[in-house]
Amino acid sequence: MDFIIYLGLVLFGLVLGSFAGASVWRLRARQLVADKKNGEHVDHAEYTKLKKLAHEKVSKDHSRCLHCGYELRWFDLIPLVSWIALRGRCRSCRKPIGIMEPLIELGTAAFFVASYALWPFDLTTGLQISQFVIWLVAGVGLAIMFAYDARWFLLPDRINFAVIGLGLVSAILMIIESNDHIGALLNVLGSVAILSGIYYVLYLISKGRWIGFGDIKLGLGLGLLLGNWQLAFIGLFFANLIGCLIVIPLMATGKLKRTSHVPFGPLLIVGAILAKLIGMGIAEFYTLSLM
Repeated sequence: MDFIIYLGLVLFGLVLGSFAGASVWRLRARQLVADKKNGEHVDHAEYTKLKKLAHEKVSKDHSRCLHCGYELRWFDLIPLVSWIALRGRCRSCRKPIGIMEPLIELGTAAFFVASYALWPFDLTTGLQISQFVIWLVAGVGLAIMFAYDARWFLLPDRINFAVIGLGLVSAILMIIESNDHIGALLNVLGSVAILSGIYYVLYLISKGRWIGFGDIKLGLGLGLLLGNWQLAFIGLFFANLIGCLIVIPLMATGKLKRTSHVPFGPLLIVGAILAKLIGMGIAEFYTLSLM
C-alpha cells in the first residue's frame, strides 16, 4: 500500500511540477505585457520571446518552444521523460529547452514524497487528510514562487494570494480540529506575526529597501500553513541560516557584493517546509533538553 501511495505521489508531483513550470513562463509573459503597457522598462528580447504566451486564450493555450514557437505534442509533454529523451532540446529547432522545468518537476515530486514520509501529524480523519492535501496543493504554488523569485526577484501576487487562501482554509481546519479553539487561534496568529509581522516592521523601518512587500505576503501564507508559532520561529531560523550559508561564502569569494540583491522568498519557502516536516521534532527535543 505504501508503494502505491509513494508511486502516486511521485506521478502527481511530476505532473503538477510540469504545470508549475509552464505557469512560471505564462506569469512572466503577462507581467512583461502589463509592465510595458504601464510604461515601465522591459527587456525587449525577453518581451518578444514571451509576449505570445500572454495573449493565448485558455482554450488555445498550448505549450510551445520559446525559441521557434513549435507547439509541443503530447509525447513532448511527459514530465521529465520527454526532457531526458530529447536531451533538453526542442524537437523542432534543437535549441536548449532549459534546466529549470525538469528541476521544478523533480522538486515538486520530492516535496510530495517528503511531505508524506515526514508528515508529523495523523492522517486518520477527514480534517487531517484535508489539511495534508491543502499542504500539497499549496506546495505547487510555492514551487512557482520559488522559481519566479529566484529568476526575476519577484513574487507574483496571483500565486501569493492563492497560497494565502489555502493557508487560511488550512488554519481554519486546524482550529476546528483542536480541542482548544482559542489556543489554536492564538497559535495561528503568533505564527503569522512571526513570519509576516516581523518583515512588515522591517519593511516600514527600511521603507522597502531591506525587504519587498511580496515577502510579507508570502510570510502571511506560510504562517497560516504552519499554524504554529514555534514552527514559524523554526522556519524563520532555517531561512536565515540557509541564507547565511549561501551568502557568506559568495561574499568571501567576491562573487556577491554587499549591495547585491538576494531573493529571500526561496529561502523563506525552504525554511517553512523544513519547519513543517521536522520542526515538531526539533521543538520537542529542545523542550526535553530544558527539563
